[in-house]
Amino acid sequence: MDITFNPVDAAAFGHEAADPVTEADVARAVSGMRDALVDHGVFARIHDIDALRAFMETHVYAVWDFMSLVKRLQLDFTCMTLPWTPPRYRHASRLINEIVTGEESDVGLDGHPISHFDMYLDAMEQIGARTDEIRRFVASVHSARDWSAAVVDMEAPDHVRRFVTHTLTVATTGTTAEVIGAFFYGREDVIPDMFTRLLRDWSIDPSRVPALKYYLDRHIQLDADEHGPAAKLIVNDMLAEDPGLSDPMISGASAAISSRLDLWDGTERWLTALRA
Repeated sequence: MDITFNPVDAAAFGHEAADPVTEADVARAVSGMRDALVDHGVFARIHDIDALRAFMETHVYAVWDFMSLVKRLQLDFTCMTLPWTPPRYRHASRLINEIVTGEESDVGLDGHPISHFDMYLDAMEQIGARTDEIRRFVASVHSARDWSAAVVDMEAPDHVRRFVTHTLTVATTGTTAEVIGAFFYGREDVIPDMFTRLLRDWSIDPSRVPALKYYLDRHIQLDADEHGPAAKLIVNDMLAEDPGLSDPMISGASAAISSRLDLWDGTERWLTALRA
């Protein structure tokens, strides 16, 4: 028979009640890695439009594969099957649907609905960055429905291939806790600070790249003010129900941040070689 003591019962038996595990505990566990990601030297390598083109041709894969983490969480937190049944996690269901709406059908510069991925492609084309490789890759994934084969055949550098492989592996085989760790701490939580650092450090007049400036500003606004706080609520709700989920969350977060650091390391080497 299971016996659960509330804080009063625990004190009566001479034991102190354990402090609840919260999102802040998970955040502290990965704070050092997070700082390394935000402060990465890759942003200071974007000195001109040529470097920005090369950066975007790499980063676009992260823009694309991010949505697989989002959609996996939508599968886990909402009902995506027929016939419909009420979702178990009501709060998380609403929050993840709001995040999906913002990422998959935001409002573009022209006032029309657009996904952030398509918004990024438009920004790439505006400055003359190549989009043919990522378009062929996405078409290959769509037609074959075998992402692993598409990754093997992708034309991007090895550091991009490793990053996409990690993201899609987590999205398709990870536990919900691992995926939320990767999604929030590896992506949503760091994006506002990373993109703010990019805008601060690059040596490019924003008026020359209006579509990208809009994309970056939109992400900073949404992720800092809406999506980030929503994801924190989901994490806290999950931990309130099962504190043991903090370990796989930390594991998923650490692996995702490590993968992103590897992507930035490879991208920095790539940009350095361009200037050699």
